[in-house]
Amino acid sequence: MRLSIRPATLDDAPAIRDLLNVIDTIEIGRPETELHKVAADLKHPEADLTRNSWLAYEDGELVGYGLLWDDSGAERINIDHYVLPGRDTVAVRMFELMEARAAERARENGAGRAVVHLHLNIDPTLDTAVILGRGWQRVRRYQVMAREVSEATCPPPVLPQGVTLRACTAEADRRRAHELMERTFAEHFDHQPRTYEKWLADLNPERFDWSLVWIAAVEGLGDAGLLVTRNDREAHGWIGNVGVVKEARGRGLGGYLLRHAFAVFAGLGRDEVGLGVDTRNATGALRLYEAHGMTLHYSIDTWEVTLPV
Repeated sequence: MRLSIRPATLDDAPAIRDLLNVIDTIEIGRPETELHKVAADLKHPEADLTRNSWLAYEDGELVGYGLLWDDSGAERINIDHYVLPGRDTVAVRMFELMEARAAERARENGAGRAVVHLHLNIDPTLDTAVILGRGWQRVRRYQVMAREVSEATCPPPVLPQGVTLRACTAEADRRRAHELMERTFAEHFDHQPRTYEKWLADLNPERFDWSLVWIAAVEGLGDAGLLVTRNDREAHGWIGNVGVVKEARGRGLGGYLLRHAFAVFAGLGRDEVGLGVDTRNATGALRLYEAHGMTLHYSIDTWEVTLPV
């Protein structure tokens, strides 16, 4: 078979979506990749598709897709690598190109090495022997969890004593939400600090609904909790972040924010809500979600390789 690889363009978004949904169906049993998410990645203001994207074809058929981005501005580089089953030659060639670019990007940042991360389903279409042989190692596991919701089973929760909740419809509150995001997630694995402008770009602002973001204030502590959700996924309502500052933990604030999200999505007519969680999260988030009826949908491993620059 004849292999060809070229950069992606925005016009390729529908074909990439179709490829990723084939992979979704193999890995998790149903397609969950949406066109607007693919397009948002391709037209991100920091995207450089000519150097940081790859489409792989065998005899004219799209069989692989890769994307590289740099949140750290230093040594940490992220890549996405997708390939149909049985395409080991394609997978290897894409890794060669993407690893070389990751090292180049880290060098451009002035770093002395590239620490590259890749997220893969725990049972991926990629033969993991390919990356094990290239020095990659699993370093973390995440779970995508879900639960059914309805207005009958998820009524609006009662605010804890001394707590007030407000939606982030004003610009000042949006900036405050960003500050809380950075503060509450600073110690999480692989957290990369982002400016307010970078955070906005990552949220895909063309489709983002700020009325579905809330700040919780605690008497005596001030703004202490953050809930970021979005309702633009076909599969389910999505809880992007639940964050509580250290000083306010242990008061039930995280559980309240979670139940608030369930009630809001039920009121919007959703029948399922999902979120992602680091299984080794030191704040006990996994236990919190399990205690609130959330169950495993699928799991993702973070793989890492360190490259010289």
